[in-house]
Amino acid sequence: MILTRHLHDLAARWAIDGRLLPQETTLAALLSVSSDERERLFERAGESAGGTLLPPIEDGQEVWASGVTYRRSLVEREAESVVADVYARVYEADRPELFFKSLGFRVKGHREAIRVRGDSAWNVPEPELTLVLDARGRIVGYTAGNDVSSRSIEGENPLYLPQAKCYEGSCALGPGIVLTDDPGEVPIDLAIRREGSEAFAGSASTAQMKRGYRELAEYLFREMRFRAGAFLMTGTGIVPGPEFTLQSGDAVRVTVGELTLENDVA
Repeated sequence: MILTRHLHDLAARWAIDGRLLPQETTLAALLSVSSDERERLFERAGESAGGTLLPPIEDGQEVWASGVTYRRSLVEREAESVVADVYARVYEADRPELFFKSLGFRVKGHREAIRVRGDSAWNVPEPELTLVLDARGRIVGYTAGNDVSSRSIEGENPLYLPQAKCYEGSCALGPGIVLTDDPGEVPIDLAIRREGSEAFAGSASTAQMKRGYRELAEYLFREMRFRAGAFLMTGTGIVPGPEFTLQSGDAVRVTVGELTLENDVA
């Protein structure tokens, strides 16, 4: 089953497998009840959903992200950084790297425009399976995510990570949420077109992750409460090399399992 959010009659409405849920349904509520209660609510789905797809997240929810969960990411972050050993230590450590990415109201959805920073010379998309976690930290499903990042700013100093990762247009999710408590091994693909031609393409699989989904979720929920649930990006295994940087007008396509998220660069 796939959960989506739509602009329907000038209001945001949730739908399950293309059928609208009751108007009062919120994702926060869905992520605070048991799986049986969710199933009973899904049985009340009615008319077909239409209208524009919205990001599958609500304004008050948070997106967090994981770093250096793939060896490919480790290699590239070592190459860009003036303190390369920091990333090797994170990759091998018991504790994962987790960082805040975005509030829900800043997230871009399918076919909405993402951005690159005006003060950064080297910018990349990072395609990631993004876990959807309920209020107790349990996996409810996943969505496709794009953790747009400034490699030049982060490379100057790891303490600049918030500026490299958090800015307007730097986070995209969608087009929906695949409901599952165990995503398993999921293929991930990235394709970027520029002026009608392919500028970059790459593939990976979550089977290449060093850390498990539940491990990452457990660390996020240590000493933190998310009453409305949370989204957790799980890292990327596809990193364009130093010869590539995103430009205005690029079209980015991220495919995670059965989900395809498309965004142009503003």
